[in-house]
Amino acid sequence: MAFTAKDVANLREQTGAGMMDCKRALTEADGNMEKAAELLRERGVSVAAKKASRIASEGVVFSFVAADGKTGALAEINCESDFVAKSDVFADLAVKTAEAVVINNPKDNEALLAAKYDSKDTVTDLINAATAKIGEKLALRRFARYETKCGRIETYIHMGGKIGVMLEVATDKELGNNEAFKAVCHDVAMHIAAFSPKYVCEQEVPADEVAHEKEILKAQAMNEGKPAAVAEKMVAGRIKKFFKEICLLDQEYLKDTSITVAQALADAGKQCGATLTVKRFERLVMGEGLEKKVDNLAEEVAKIQQGA
Repeated sequence: MAFTAKDVANLREQTGAGMMDCKRALTEADGNMEKAAELLRERGVSVAAKKASRIASEGVVFSFVAADGKTGALAEINCESDFVAKSDVFADLAVKTAEAVVINNPKDNEALLAAKYDSKDTVTDLINAATAKIGEKLALRRFARYETKCGRIETYIHMGGKIGVMLEVATDKELGNNEAFKAVCHDVAMHIAAFSPKYVCEQEVPADEVAHEKEILKAQAMNEGKPAAVAEKMVAGRIKKFFKEICLLDQEYLKDTSITVAQALADAGKQCGATLTVKRFERLVMGEGLEKKVDNLAEEVAKIQQGA
């Protein structure tokens, strides 16, 4: 049975589902409107659409790394409550989403939502099914994907998904499953979660950011009563502390504060017989920058009383 664009629009109005979901359901139902609506309900699509206006500000950042350690991904999925964020169903959705990122290498959220997780389901299908099962609005917020030719992609998830870190460490020769290499990659990823550096090294810090910091440091020295010439020399010393705070390689190493992260990598490289180079890292904090739901007890009580 054929169907028209008007049928798609009618099904969308009836179920609240997205246009593409309605078109796909009608195709599978051979144009039968009732059967298409049932398909959408079974998949939780209409349920998800009805919850679209809610605020999803809780959630997790989870990761997936390919078996060879060459490709990895982080994905942040949001929900409405912390209770749901801690559930196995939600965690499974987040891991599968990150895996879909690794498999498909999507360019943006739209491409990821349309991407296949397996031969049957897209990421949108996974989210809709989880929405129907959980009963809350679920939303894909962001993702990151790294791939290396020679080296390792390491991920670290802190506090059950509150912070996710992904790290690329390149090597000048293939190390495979060298235990010392794997260990230092894990420890550096854990360090990033704990100390939140902004850049890998000094060379990555934008010149305008350095200039601005120097202005602040000079003003501080001048306010301490130091002459301009002395203040300039003080800035040269204090800017090193600034780099130490924001640059990964300059920071004191989490597992041994007597050395820097750069020294820890150099030591591990000697042990492995290779040069280890941090190429980049990503640190995602769940919910960072999202609008938070604020519960108003008085309003909730008033609503209950009005409904009584």
